[in-house]
Amino acid sequence: MIRVLVPSGMLGSGFPAETVTRGIELGADAIVIDGGSTDSGPHYLGTGTPKTSEAAVRRDLRVLLIAARAADIPLIVSSCGTSGTDLGVDWVADLATSIAALEGLSFRLTKIYSEQSLSVLLSALDSGAIAPLAPLGPLDADTLRSCTHIVGVLGSEPISDALRDGAQVVLTGRATDTAPVAALAALHGLPAGPAWHAAKTTECGGQCTTNPLAGVLVEIDDTGFTVESLDPGSAATPTSVAAHMIYENADPFRMREPAGTLDTSRAGYRALDDRRVRVEGSLFEPAEQYTIKLEGSAVTGYETISLVGIRDPEILRELGAWTARLRAVLADRVSTLLGLDGSGYDFLVRRYGDNAVLGGLEPERSAPREVGVLVRVLASTQAVATSIAKIANPLLLHLPLSGMDHLPSFAFVTSPAEIERGAVHEFVLNHVVNVDKPDDLFRFEHSEVNHG
Repeated sequence: MIRVLVPSGMLGSGFPAETVTRGIELGADAIVIDGGSTDSGPHYLGTGTPKTSEAAVRRDLRVLLIAARAADIPLIVSSCGTSGTDLGVDWVADLATSIAALEGLSFRLTKIYSEQSLSVLLSALDSGAIAPLAPLGPLDADTLRSCTHIVGVLGSEPISDALRDGAQVVLTGRATDTAPVAALAALHGLPAGPAWHAAKTTECGGQCTTNPLAGVLVEIDDTGFTVESLDPGSAATPTSVAAHMIYENADPFRMREPAGTLDTSRAGYRALDDRRVRVEGSLFEPAEQYTIKLEGSAVTGYETISLVGIRDPEILRELGAWTARLRAVLADRVSTLLGLDGSGYDFLVRRYGDNAVLGGLEPERSAPREVGVLVRVLASTQAVATSIAKIANPLLLHLPLSGMDHLPSFAFVTSPAEIERGAVHEFVLNHVVNVDKPDDLFRFEHSEVNHG
C-alpha cells in the first residue's frame, strides 16, 4: 500500500498550505504535483517558457520541499516549466536549490530530461519507427526540422528508476499527467490497474472532489484505491471521482499510456463515508509495443490583433452579414494596397458575445446586446500582419452594413488599436515513436543538494 499526496493540479496554481500539513498527518508516503500542461497552447513549448509566474512556483515549491524533507518522503514534479523542455527542468531545479539554501534543506536531486535530439528522431523516422496519431498523417523530416522544441512524453518507468536509485526530489521533463503516481505504485509492487486509475483520478488534485481548489490523498493497494479530500469542507463522491475519467479523455473507460491501456469499464465506485470514495475493478492492458508520444511546436507566422466593442443594435441584428462584409472589403483592400491574395495571410474574426466559443454548436441562440469583435491577422512577418490590421482599422471603427445610410461607430479597447503579439507557434507533432526500453529517449542527471 502507498499513500500519495497531490496538493493541486499544477505547480504555481496555489493551494492552502494547511491541506499539505493534513496530508502529511494522514500518512502520505510521497508528494506529487504536475508542473505543466499543453492546455494553454503551443507557445510555451515553442519558446521554452513557463505559463506560471516565478513567484507562484517558488511559493508552492517552498511549501512542498519543506514538508517533504520534514517528513522524509519523496517529492516529484513532472512536466516542469509548463511544457517539460530542458529549460523548464533547469528552471524548477534552480528554484529548488535556491529554496534549499535559504531553508537549510538537503536532498538527492534527479532531473529527467525529455527534450529530443533531432538526429535521433530523424534516424527513427528513416527506420519507420514513428507513426502518426489521429488526425495527423505521416511525418516528414521538414516538419521535425521546423520545430523549435520537441519533447518526448515519458511514462512511469523513468520516475520509478530515479526513485529506486535514491532520488528524494525528482524533477521531470514532459510526462503523462498520470506517470508520477503510477511510478510510486509500481515501485511498491502494486497492480497496474488500480495504480493507473488512481493516477488518472488524482492528476488534478481536488478536481475529483467537490472543491477543485483543494488537494487529495490517494491510498493505493492490491485491490483498488481510496480518494480523500484534504479540505475538511469538501468531499470525494462516487460521481466526482468517476467523472474524472471524462476529463481530457476521448473515451470515458479507456486511456492510453506508453506501456498500455487503462480499462475502467468494470470499475465500481463506493462511498466509504461522506468524504471518501473506494474504487475497485480497474484493469491495465499491456501494449505489445512501448511507445513515446512526441510533442513539437513550430513558428507558423507573426500575429497582430485588434479588439473592438459593438453595441449598435442594427449591426448586431445582422452581425453575420456585417462580418462577411468586413472580410470581403478587407480582402479587396489588402489586395489593392499590398498586392496580397487570400493565401498570403490569415484573417480570423471571433465575435465574443455571439457564439464565439461554440459557433454553430451553440444550443441557445438569442440576439446579443453587445459584442466584442476580436480580429486576428497572421502573416509571414510582423510588419505585414500589422499593415493588414491597420488597413482593417477604419473598417472596425465605422464599417456600415450594405444599404445603411449612416456610419456606425464602434469602440476600440486599446490605443493603438493594433497589438503585435510576435511569433505564433503551432503544435505540428502528434506522433509516437517505438522504443525498446522506456528510458531510451530520456537523460538523467543526479546531484546532491546539501544545505542541512
